[in-house]
Amino acid sequence: MVPGEESILTHLRRGALEYCVLASLREGEAYGLDIARRLVAGGVLMGGEGTLYPLLARLRKAGLVSTSWQPSDAGPPRRYYAITEDGVRAVETFTRAWKPFRDAVDLTLGGAS
Repeated sequence: MVPGEESILTHLRRGALEYCVLASLREGEAYGLDIARRLVAGGVLMGGEGTLYPLLARLRKAGLVSTSWQPSDAGPPRRYYAITEDGVRAVETFTRAWKPFRDAVDLTLGGAS
């Protein structure tokens, strides 16, 4: 059985999504919903918001992000996420590994983009 496009995207997301979340935080701290909006755009990196909060919790437990509560004009306080130094190093390491991996895949697929 040949997997469908959504199945393939699910497998690719598992390996890369946490690093995309961390990379998005290099611009500055963000509220979870703001992170989700960035990553859901286009539907490729993240299919929906349901996977984000468990991922953020894992990143926090691993010490790759820190959190703070900030007041909100629209309701209760919001939890904001910021990348830690360990998180920055994780993104740098992923980037070094990703480029040759991506190039090898592109070469194997015939340079398809």
